[in-house]
Amino acid sequence: MSDTVQSFMTNSGLKAADLEHRRKINFNIGRYNAVVPQGKQQFDNVSLARERAKNIKWRAIETLDQQLEEFELQFSKRGGKVLWAENAQQAIDEIIKICIEKNCRTLVKSKSMVTEEIHLNDAMEKQGIESIETDLGEYIQQLDGEAPYHIVTPAMHKSKEDVARLFADKLGTAPNLTPEQLTLVARNILREKYVQAEIGVTGANFIISDIGAVAVTENEGNARLSCAFPKTHIVIVGIEKMIPSMSDLALFWPLLSTFGTGQKITVYNTLITGPKQENETDGPEEMYVILLDNGRTNILKNPKQRESLYCIRCGACLNACPIYKNIGGHAYGATYSGPIGSVITPHLQGMESFKHLSFASSLCGNCTEVCAVKINLHELLLDNRHESVEEGFTTFTERMAWKAWKIASLRRSMMNLGNGKLKNKVVNGLFKDWQKNRGELHFSQKTFNEMWKERFKK
Repeated sequence: MSDTVQSFMTNSGLKAADLEHRRKINFNIGRYNAVVPQGKQQFDNVSLARERAKNIKWRAIETLDQQLEEFELQFSKRGGKVLWAENAQQAIDEIIKICIEKNCRTLVKSKSMVTEEIHLNDAMEKQGIESIETDLGEYIQQLDGEAPYHIVTPAMHKSKEDVARLFADKLGTAPNLTPEQLTLVARNILREKYVQAEIGVTGANFIISDIGAVAVTENEGNARLSCAFPKTHIVIVGIEKMIPSMSDLALFWPLLSTFGTGQKITVYNTLITGPKQENETDGPEEMYVILLDNGRTNILKNPKQRESLYCIRCGACLNACPIYKNIGGHAYGATYSGPIGSVITPHLQGMESFKHLSFASSLCGNCTEVCAVKINLHELLLDNRHESVEEGFTTFTERMAWKAWKIASLRRSMMNLGNGKLKNKVVNGLFKDWQKNRGELHFSQKTFNEMWKERFKK
């Protein structure tokens, strides 16, 4: 058993047994479930809206090479600079290069899963650069030394009491502050960082090819401050975030808001088309967009898995997944958790190390049912399982077990060998781990085939 598998088994078991942890995440998911139906009311036909969004993403992904070139052309016309990163290290190297040129000592960043993917904060720390999370949830997680717990709500597993204790421990505040007071503490600290920072880093919810723009949606305004206050703005975005036209935002922004948080539309929605122009008073003097591959072309060239690149990171599949509700985000041991994480992580980080995530599913299909762009997530999980077997990433014991099962299943006489007592003894002896959380298996004294024959003999 690999280290990643062992870690997942251990951590998921601990989290599933932690009733307080499960109470917290299910409380927050319950609040999400209560408001999402209200958000969906803005659509005359929500199923049709999802289907149209899927078709738009299909077009974007099927012509991704053309869309990316068009984006670069249009973005460059306004003085923006586009950098291409084949992997995480190349992205980090480009950011470090920019930081050295700008003599950067402080960097502020808005919420971005792709920066978590490339481990930006760790890389900046090694360079002696202070990298500050400005999203409140991300800031809380950074203070606690934890990775984001959820794609949309990074600190979903923490209660307000947990946050108050954390602030008291790390910032010296009173241990009984209200959520409003805690927010003001974070705001006062972060406002100073915006002023100090030489560079601001954001992700992008979408990049738009026809106008060469970066679209960012948020509820706190921190992304706007991160890209407006510092003189240099760096956007790090996966190449799959492409949409063809600005008019597509009329569909994608409401979909992302409703399926992500239950809102009709988020509070702040920003389009950025480059650095500050001559007639403009606000904005960065320089702007870079780093287009990150980091395994995405591995998915792109896989006809079955390509559909997973349609994902708009709303997090709905996580909130619907019975596995996620029981083990939480950190147990997955990957940047992207839940059903979508289980689909894409084996392709982004290696099937051999992360194939187990595709087996951590009930295949109930609820993730597919709630996906904002109708990705067949449970089918893609099955495809991953098939690929892992085809590529030989199974143990000798597992291969022999399935081979024996196949032989026995195709030969009825072998299935009929021995009575129920013998089968109970053999199977329960071989699969002792099964009984750690379950009762023993009990076989019928006779197979269905035997009972069927006896019936017609009479």
